[in-house]
Amino acid sequence: MIRLLRADAKAFTATLTLNALAAAAGLAGPYLVGRIVDDVRAGKGVGAVDHLALAILLCSLAQLMLARWARYTGHRFGERTLARVREQFVDRALALPAAVVERAGTGDLTARGTADVALVGTTLRDVGPDLLVNGVQALFLLGAVFALNPLLGACGLLGLVGIWCALRWYLARARAGYLAEGAATSDVAEILAATASGARTVEALRLEKRRVSASRDALETSRRTRLHTLFLRTVFFPSVEISYLVPVASVLLVGGLLHDRGTLSLGAVVTAALYLQRLSGPLDEILMRVEQLQNSGASFARVEGLARAPRTETSDAAVPAGDRIDMRGVRYAYDRGGEVLRGVDLTVRPGERLAVVGPSGAGKTTLSRLLAGVDAPTEGTVTVGGVPVVELGPEQLRRQVVLVTQEHHVFLGTVRDNLRIAEPAASDEELWAALTAVGADEWVRELPDGLDTRLGEGGRRTDGSQAQQLALARVVLADPHTLILDEATALLDPATARHTERALAAVLEGRTVIAIAHRLHTAHDADRVAVMADGLLTELGTHEELVTAEGAYAALWRTWHG
Repeated sequence: MIRLLRADAKAFTATLTLNALAAAAGLAGPYLVGRIVDDVRAGKGVGAVDHLALAILLCSLAQLMLARWARYTGHRFGERTLARVREQFVDRALALPAAVVERAGTGDLTARGTADVALVGTTLRDVGPDLLVNGVQALFLLGAVFALNPLLGACGLLGLVGIWCALRWYLARARAGYLAEGAATSDVAEILAATASGARTVEALRLEKRRVSASRDALETSRRTRLHTLFLRTVFFPSVEISYLVPVASVLLVGGLLHDRGTLSLGAVVTAALYLQRLSGPLDEILMRVEQLQNSGASFARVEGLARAPRTETSDAAVPAGDRIDMRGVRYAYDRGGEVLRGVDLTVRPGERLAVVGPSGAGKTTLSRLLAGVDAPTEGTVTVGGVPVVELGPEQLRRQVVLVTQEHHVFLGTVRDNLRIAEPAASDEELWAALTAVGADEWVRELPDGLDTRLGEGGRRTDGSQAQQLALARVVLADPHTLILDEATALLDPATARHTERALAAVLEGRTVIAIAHRLHTAHDADRVAVMADGLLTELGTHEELVTAEGAYAALWRTWHG
């Protein structure tokens, strides 16, 4: 928060100054009322009262104008600061490694970027300025009571001990409560998002009851966390409301005794009582805002928490010397599972076509993720041109290695927007060349607005083949020297797969290719075949060499051919 305040220090200082002036103008009313009381008791005429009443009116108008100006300045400051928070959130979200996003879940990231950011925005726009205005007013009011009479000021301050105790009890529990509520909300969003996106899989595997049960459990946890924060509020606010009466009552009692002894005027007692009675307004607002601050503070922590998400340090200064890929002593284990890769050594030569085969669970997909820099090895190194893949910045990595999987995403926006994700500076000629290379130029030319046609929700829908062609066109624009194919056509129907494989052939021309092969004809056409089993690289050689060796690959090949 200090960093955000420094970014717009002038506006924050102006807001603070205007609030102080408004609070100072507000002090005049009770003081002048006390003067009226003393003047009337002294037998002064109506003219004296009229002059003081006019002064009260002018001071009230001045306070109104200054407070309005302060709120205007504060709201503008809040909106600018919110814009910075949103921009930083987007930058941090885009900078997160893919593995971190996958483990956290898209539902959690969505909840942080929507509900949490919106709550932070409300705080910066409304809660912050109100808290500042009322905080300054409360300090000025207490200071004014002390200026009238230190003993009355001490009585008023001691009368606020009840509020302090209630606030301390509340703050000791509120932060953890609201953080738990935010986490439970994220879990609900994650389960709903996962169930909706995998609805067909849920139906196919008859997992409806299990998903409904998981959703109910998440909702019950969310309900309990919300009831807990509600309980905190129902204890906190009644305690505070009762505590407001104590300072006024104590000042009236002590002030009455002092007036009876002739050490304090009646006007001073009335003024002190009015100050403390007026203090309930700012304090009420402050305590209300403190409650909101606990909620929004938890959201702010979740938004800012992206900056602390684990990420690999990248170095744009490191430039690979060549295109050779080396894996040395690579081990990898997932957070909630055992070791998936156990000491893999592999070298992929520039321009080579390498097929990686093996049974399900052998570690093939994990190997592809490490080669593409999506994950970092637990032990060992994966280098391209002598530079660790995970140390390459996103721009450099995209020029070196690209992973093409079975899943392809069409982003909301135009065809041009979808393609320029890979190369923002690409000209229309380069975009058409990339589309032509993958055989997508024909259907794109038939679109109503060509490259300017909007895709996705509210625009033109694309089928699986077209989505995959757009993804491959992005690969052409990125122009990496190495492509890793995790069976990019495995989920497509045969006709679509043939179209995509023809497009792939154009993309693969002249590049190093590492293919995670589920169909052995891919291995037959490769320069070399790597066989994975139980996280180990068990065989490596050409198709003919491995068939002749009568090992695991030969057994797979015979099974494939019946």
